[in-house]
Amino acid sequence: MKVLTGLDVLVNDKALQKSFKGNVALLCHNASVDAKFTHAALKFKEIFGNRFIKLFGPQHGFATDVQDNMIETDHSIHPYFKIPVYSLYSETRIPTDEMLEGIDHLFVDLQDVGCRIYTYIYTLTLMLEKCSNKEIEVCVLDRPNPINGIDVEGNVLDLKYRSFVGRHPMPFRHAMTMGEVGLMHQKFWAKEQANYRVIKMEHWSRNMYFSDTKLPWLLPSPNLPRAESTLTFPATVLFEGTLLSEGRGTTQSLEIVGHSKIEPFSFYENHLKSVVQKSKLKGFVLRPVTFLPTFQKQANKVCGGVQVHITNRAEYRPWRLGQLLLREFYHYLGKDFEWKKPPYEYNYTQHPIDIINGTDKLRFWVENNDALDVLDSFEDLKNYNLQLREIKIY
Repeated sequence: MKVLTGLDVLVNDKALQKSFKGNVALLCHNASVDAKFTHAALKFKEIFGNRFIKLFGPQHGFATDVQDNMIETDHSIHPYFKIPVYSLYSETRIPTDEMLEGIDHLFVDLQDVGCRIYTYIYTLTLMLEKCSNKEIEVCVLDRPNPINGIDVEGNVLDLKYRSFVGRHPMPFRHAMTMGEVGLMHQKFWAKEQANYRVIKMEHWSRNMYFSDTKLPWLLPSPNLPRAESTLTFPATVLFEGTLLSEGRGTTQSLEIVGHSKIEPFSFYENHLKSVVQKSKLKGFVLRPVTFLPTFQKQANKVCGGVQVHITNRAEYRPWRLGQLLLREFYHYLGKDFEWKKPPYEYNYTQHPIDIINGTDKLRFWVENNDALDVLDSFEDLKNYNLQLREIKIY
């Protein structure tokens, strides 16, 4: 049965629509569509008319057209809707009093990818914190976690490495929906409570991947054009902390990793193949590839590396695979391997890889060439799993 998102539930329920009195605003992006591919803003104009008074956009913008980190989006007046579009990835990440003026209900309809480093969940929690002393209801139109709501993986963020790609003590793969992130924030992380509501999905279950939902996939950020990319993302996004390419500037972004100093077949056949076999990691195949990034890291240089193909989602552990690949690329490239230098997400002092990992211990693990089973010591998930059980709504 096809999943109905929170937006679909709202669109189909006239009584629910009438329960929202006063003015409404919408935080959304390119992927905010209903089951018929109609954008949420168009449905809000139809449902709420002149009471629909403001739009907000997250990182990458309302139109989801901005490629990179630390590239901000301007505020504007939308040429069709004739209402303000406020960017929450601009001179501010937090909505100002002026932006929130006149709003009674602020809806959030964003497609998350289930990984701690993806910033939309922090745009939500910053909004909740800002609205905690205001008479504004924050209402999430819930959407699927595309890599399922069961599997939790990776280290919990060390708050010494707190940033806009990691604000809260959660593991790398968090197993929550956007609505549940808000509930977790309200119950365990917030100093003050906001007026918060989740419009739940219908027919979604925690074991679902995005392909199981029968929903249309639209890219939630410019380099995730395929739902399959969300499964490779928790592995390949780690390479944002290096000067290797993770495929940005190609048609397979965040599914491939490589460097201009690597010949892919010799790297794979003579080195990586045996390492992967000994690791006993399963559920994927690494395929030697050659690619040419047209922008960002390694731009216009022919790169050799690997593409990650998922063969068994239940066995696949992307965080472990990503750490393994980091370790092997580091030692194979030697002096040609470089960690990315600051700044990263407006942090001008700490290593970008440490910000991404939420700890410096994993960088040392890579550099020391430690055994794969040492990663087990980084996954202290007992407390987080107890918290997760308390806020699950599906």
